[in-house]
Amino acid sequence: MATRVGHQDIRIGTLAGKGVKTPEYIKEILPHGFESFQINFWQTLGGANLKAMAKQVNTILEGSGAVVSSLGIFGNPLDPASPTYTETLKGWKECIDNARLFGADLVCGFAGRVIDKPIDQSMGRFKKIFGELAKRAADKGVRLAFENCDMGGNWHRGDFNIAQYPAAWEMMFNEVPADNIGLEWEPCHQMVKLIDPLPQLRKWVRKIFHLHGKDATIKWDVLREYGFNGPKTWVHHRTPGFGDSDWTAIISELREQGWKGSIDIEGWHDPVYNGDLEMTGQVHGLNYLKNCRGGAYVNPAE
Repeated sequence: MATRVGHQDIRIGTLAGKGVKTPEYIKEILPHGFESFQINFWQTLGGANLKAMAKQVNTILEGSGAVVSSLGIFGNPLDPASPTYTETLKGWKECIDNARLFGADLVCGFAGRVIDKPIDQSMGRFKKIFGELAKRAADKGVRLAFENCDMGGNWHRGDFNIAQYPAAWEMMFNEVPADNIGLEWEPCHQMVKLIDPLPQLRKWVRKIFHLHGKDATIKWDVLREYGFNGPKTWVHHRTPGFGDSDWTAIISELREQGWKGSIDIEGWHDPVYNGDLEMTGQVHGLNYLKNCRGGAYVNPAE
């Protein structure tokens, strides 16, 4: 049971998506002070043996206090026309079946999409696929959470993910009214749609199971001059600490609502702190989010 003692209620971590080399990567970056890791895969498991990986990762984390927050599989499990459909769906099942071996009870990913059809036309497939996966997960004490990244799509067209808008979430949770399905939320994906993240967080916090630590910077002058779909980029994804979000307010809201879980930094998007500055940016984001959480935990006076 996570408690507020030592900030165990809200951990700050990062994504570890290095395929079969993930254990070595976690061992390398663990000394920086990350408290949790989402082990994530792009579209397929890429030959990873999750049972063997769990043993390796658990050995590496033993005695560190850090945990695996979740497994992640990010592909399209809805449309057989997707080139990785079969392997993505298999990956969801394997992550569900093996999450507990990592000490995790959460599997995250894209909800998928019927390719290039309006979001509402994917709901039948969503009900079929995730109705079955939600039951499979519930039988194992596992929750499922959908990241709300648009992956370049919108309401009308796209090839990866329907879980982009609150209106879509309403439909999804009506189609599969299961307590163990929810959201993997981050402010960045609201801001690129000019949605104010904090009111949305307050409304949906009960369905938010995991946070990606990713921010955005909006260049309002560029937006006003060139427009939403103009020739100039007006918004950039950022590592926390370099963007526009008030993470102190976000974490305060989570705590006020009694939320418990992990905020895992999703790096490799920042246009400035990347390449040889990637881990510099991530460690800055780690320490920044820890400060937004209140700084070092202080035991109350006896």
